[in-house]
Amino acid sequence: MVDTNWTIHGHEFVNCNCSYGCPCQFNALPTHGNCQAVAGMQVEQGHHGSTKLDGLKFIGIFRWPGAIHEGKGEAAVVVDERATEAQRGALLRILTGQDTEPGATIFSVFASTLEKLHEPIFALIDFKVDVAGRKARLVVEGVTEGRGEPILNPVTGAEHRVRIDMVGGFEYTLAEIGRGWTKTSRPIKLEFADSYAQFAEIHLCQSGIAP
Repeated sequence: MVDTNWTIHGHEFVNCNCSYGCPCQFNALPTHGNCQAVAGMQVEQGHHGSTKLDGLKFIGIFRWPGAIHEGKGEAAVVVDERATEAQRGALLRILTGQDTEPGATIFSVFASTLEKLHEPIFALIDFKVDVAGRKARLVVEGVTEGRGEPILNPVTGAEHRVRIDMVGGFEYTLAEIGRGWTKTSRPIKLEFADSYAQFAEIHLCQSGIAP
């Protein structure tokens, strides 16, 4: 049962440890048998009930020992330090899959696979993303540092552009695909280089992808 309606309209940059294309996007097993990812989002417009979320940023840091659907995952959330107490509470409810129809959003799906969720971190988030250009920067001092770039043709060096058009998904409708580098230092240590990255506009609500 959903107690409070919400919506988030903004942009995301996600970098995981899989090869370009990410088998998870096609219901296949992860490249290396396990899943690690860092996802940053910026809300252009959003609300949780009467609490506005415009302009806020947040990050999810994830690690699963196998495929995501097999569970036993571990996660940490970084929330924009500029958020008020009401906004922090609202974002944490959304990000932990609360006030969401079961399985309707990536937040709800991921939350159902976790066995450990670290205490939230409230910090300054340096996040810039150019979806069409497949470029991003995602940095929280002392926590995570990452960047995204276009895939390059190995022969000509030209930028290679490819997209994933997802029908009936729970995160995005259309994602630009690139590559990324990420290193985290706490509370979960991860490091991957020249691996899958996606850049997308997101428009989610308590029922899934908003029309």
